[in-house]
Amino acid sequence: MNNIQLNSEEQDILETFESGKFESQLTPERLKFLQQSAAHTLQKSQQVKIEILDRDLAALQRRALKEGMPYQTLVSSILHKYVPSSLYDTNTKKTANSDS
Repeated sequence: MNNIQLNSEEQDILETFESGKFESQLTPERLKFLQQSAAHTLQKSQQVKIEILDRDLAALQRRALKEGMPYQTLVSSILHKYVPSSLYDTNTKKTANSDS
């Protein structure tokens, strides 16, 4: 039959799935984000070289890991949201490009 060896966590997941008790924890917001991310990968893009501080790169890489994506994708996403002023600064309660 199946020659794949599963660890205990993987076995629990498989048993839960096979029993029909598996429930997705995918929220509508996360689904929308993933759909938008997928759509953006189909759009034509160009490479850009930038220099940033090591600590900023490390912070971006940690954040990307937490979000489950490559850090280059996170940077691209941030820039994509910044341009139309859809980023929201939680400290100032303003969008990234707002003048007031």
